[in-house]
Amino acid sequence: MAETRIRRDNVPAETSSLVGREEELDEIAVLIGQSPLVTLTGVAGVGKSRLAVRTAERLRDSFSDGVWVVELSAEQNGNLVGHDIAAVLGLREQAARPQAEVLADFLADRRLLLVLDTCDHLIDACAALLRRILSDAPHTRVIATSRRPLGLPGERLMPIEPLAVPEEDATGSAAVRLFTERARALVPDITLDPMEVADLCRRLDGIPLAIELAARRLRALSVRQVIERLDDRFTLLAGGSGIPLGRHQTLRTAVGWSHELCTAAERLLWARLSVFAGWFDADDAWAVCADGRLPALPLAQLVDKSILVAEGSRYRMLDTIRDYGRQWLCRLGEEERLAGLHRGHYLARARRAEAEWYGPRQPQWADWARRVMPDLEAALDHDDGFELVTALWFVWCCLGRVRLGRRHLERVLNRHAAPGPARTKALWVYAWAALAAGDTAAARDRAGEAYEAAMAEGDLAAAGCARQNAAATALVLGDLDEAARLAVESAGLFERAAHVHIGLPVAEITLATAHSLRGEFDLAVEVLMRQWARCVERGELWARSSGDHVRSLAELGRGEHDAAEAYARAALGVKWRLGDVVGAAMAMDQLAATAVARGDGRRAARLLGAAWRMWTTSGLPGPEPSPYLIPRARTEGRARALVGDTAYEHAFDQGTIMDLDVTVARIRDTEGFDHL
Repeated sequence: MAETRIRRDNVPAETSSLVGREEELDEIAVLIGQSPLVTLTGVAGVGKSRLAVRTAERLRDSFSDGVWVVELSAEQNGNLVGHDIAAVLGLREQAARPQAEVLADFLADRRLLLVLDTCDHLIDACAALLRRILSDAPHTRVIATSRRPLGLPGERLMPIEPLAVPEEDATGSAAVRLFTERARALVPDITLDPMEVADLCRRLDGIPLAIELAARRLRALSVRQVIERLDDRFTLLAGGSGIPLGRHQTLRTAVGWSHELCTAAERLLWARLSVFAGWFDADDAWAVCADGRLPALPLAQLVDKSILVAEGSRYRMLDTIRDYGRQWLCRLGEEERLAGLHRGHYLARARRAEAEWYGPRQPQWADWARRVMPDLEAALDHDDGFELVTALWFVWCCLGRVRLGRRHLERVLNRHAAPGPARTKALWVYAWAALAAGDTAAARDRAGEAYEAAMAEGDLAAAGCARQNAAATALVLGDLDEAARLAVESAGLFERAAHVHIGLPVAEITLATAHSLRGEFDLAVEVLMRQWARCVERGELWARSSGDHVRSLAELGRGEHDAAEAYARAALGVKWRLGDVVGAAMAMDQLAATAVARGDGRRAARLLGAAWRMWTTSGLPGPEPSPYLIPRARTEGRARALVGDTAYEHAFDQGTIMDLDVTVARIRDTEGFDHL
């Protein structure tokens, strides 16, 4: 087998140097070797995040399972911290188990470093989660950044102080070096007076972010002019008392002073952009922020002034900058209006995504949903109706964000009990999400309620969705005849509906699975051929790949090993591309079953090892009994019988360490798969 590799970190590339922090870096490395949790504390802008990320980069080779940075600044819901960590680690939300339990199990035997950046506003949630993780995962280490301790046993605190600016001989200090380096990067031929620079850095309390903001002003001002303008603001804020400002206020002063040096249009855009929780692009900004007062958006100017961070075509704000902008948004009286525009923008995008989900743009919309999830969550938190949460049904039911969807669906269903089409849609979406989470009782009850309401309203598509949910629930519960009956009824409702709906090919999958489990393989294939043609005509991938998986089961039942393998490979490629890790793991298990049927025990063992890694990644200890799976124990037993226990264990272990992206790519390629 060719050499394999595994992705070991997500540490972001740094775009500028870290000045004057060598001692701190060394000390953090020592502390993380002594304690499972090291918390970097200090005022905003002091450089906690930079130090944590740089430490992670330096310690890459010390952790065999990688170093991973989890940015929490955009997360406002403490209940979702575990999901943020899971997403960074590649764990997809597919299980009904508590996320803390999923993470603890996944990390139990791993040697791994987590950086939890910006825990300030989520202290209790982070502490509760880490208490469980660190008790069950003895080889996991955590670096947290926060303005205050997490308060856990064994936590080692590392206060990060501002850069020193001594009263005497300050010209060679780290603060002066930082200012000088940043200034010359912007104005290469600038002449600086070291004493003036030291004076400015001292007035900024040596806070790196404040120093970097000040350096940005040198394109328009001299150092002396910067000092004078800063002095004016200090005097104003201190009320002329001469009492020194605290360091947090010093940073706010520097940020506010940068605000004053912006044009009126830049200030207004800064305030309005603070409504975004995560990354956004120019189209997002135009949709939410532009109007008669702001007909042009000076995004590039805000990047140039360090108000926005740019990465390719996307932008975001640092926490301190966003908080300042949000305060100005409140002063302008625009907070509620901008929140409404923000929600309206993402509702419009969600509607379009829903309309195009049953078509060729599925992968792009899947990528979009993952990319803007912080802003979707923020919009949902400000939304009290059914429209947004139901438009995002494909995120909850197809892309694995089951818990988040169920939480918001429960909230709006409990709040709005009056019947109507919007509530009916929420009922069938909830039934689907509940079944995906393994809650068959809730799925059955909500599906029944949705069906009755939809028929009363004359909405045949909604009735078809409800019947499909009921059919899938019956399938999981083992009532094959009822599943087949309900699937046929569901398909009939969709065929009579006014508009095409992705529920029809999904119902056909349920019907084909029921046929296959009853040994009616030819009937299953006949249904799936229609289903496949329907999806191809629409350019649809998600339902098609699910149909391909069931087709592989049916072909294997018919003894058609080549066809079974081909359909399982096709299903794997699409499921992995769309981010459906559980679906990909199921396809990998199916490939192992086809390898056993061919008599190739070593390949089966490697595939089972790769599938085990996928199941672990999904947050599950392994597949639960499912109508869509050949029992894994059966495949393993047959593989061991073919090659012996020693060879099986060796091949299985090889599978568990393979880079999953590379493995999936090789399986999709015929020549690569032949050498797996």
